[in-house]
Amino acid sequence: MKKFRFSLETVLDYKQQVLDSLQAEHGAILAQVKRQEDLIERLEADYRALSGEFNQRKLEGLSVLDAMKYEQYLRSSERQLEEAHRHLAELRRQEEAKRSEVVEAKKETSSIEKLREKKLDIYNKAVQKSEENLIDEFVMTKRAMEAQSA
Repeated sequence: MKKFRFSLETVLDYKQQVLDSLQAEHGAILAQVKRQEDLIERLEADYRALSGEFNQRKLEGLSVLDAMKYEQYLRSSERQLEEAHRHLAELRRQEEAKRSEVVEAKKETSSIEKLREKKLDIYNKAVQKSEENLIDEFVMTKRAMEAQSA
């Protein structure tokens, strides 16, 4: 019997390549999300530290000019935090969209793989049936030859 050949093998290969590519892109976006979350944590820690320092210096007494510098730096830090949060929200939207694409690609790949498995199972059953028929034919031929010689 001829060797098993799945007619949609090239389509399956292509779909697998697309899935692999999408998974790599999704992983890259997840890494960006993690980096952005880390950045936000650092910015928040810096903001808290500066705010604490400013409050401490206010208790000790500081010049109006120094107070204005602290306030200006704190406002700048707040803007950086707002921008970082906006960027994180955008990255999360991108990650969600990419995850949806990955799920859809997995569905497509999985359906073709299941079809391939069914076709392979049918092929294997046909091969087994063919081998059984060959053995049966061999046994019958041998019996017929033994019956003739006896």
